[in-house]
Amino acid sequence: MKNIKTRSNCLISCSLDIVGDKWSLLIIRDLIFSDRCTYGDFLKSDEKIATNILASRLKMLEENGIIIKSEHPESKAKVLYSLSEKGINLLPIIIEVNLWAEKYFDVAEDYKPLLKEIKKDKEAFIKDYTKTLKKKFNL
Repeated sequence: MKNIKTRSNCLISCSLDIVGDKWSLLIIRDLIFSDRCTYGDFLKSDEKIATNILASRLKMLEENGIIIKSEHPESKAKVLYSLSEKGINLLPIIIEVNLWAEKYFDVAEDYKPLLKEIKKDKEAFIKDYTKTLKKKFNL
C-alpha cells in the first residue's frame, strides 16, 4: 500500500485524504449498494463522473487498500472492482451520511425502503450487511 502524504496527524484529516473528495464515497456506495463493479458501470451512475476522474479515483482507492482490482471472468478487456475489508469497514460511515442527509434532503423513493430497514436496528443492519458484503466480495 502506498504511503499517503497527510496534512496533519488529525484522524479526520487523514481519512479525508483518502475518501474526502467528491467522488470516492460514491464509488464505494455503488460497490456497497448496487451491482456496479466495472469501470463502465461506474460511468453509468446518476452523478456522471468524468472518465479521467473515475480512473484517478479507482487507482487511488486501490493504492490505499479500499478496493481490489481483479480480472473479469468473461472479458479480458474489463476488470472487476470489489471492496476490501478496509472498504467494507466504511459501511457505518456511508449509513450515517445517509441518515444525516435524510433529515435535510428529499429522499428518492427507491432509497426509502433501505433507510427504513437501517433505522429499525442500525447496529444489526451493519452487522448483517457487513457479512453479506464479505460474502459478496469473497472475504
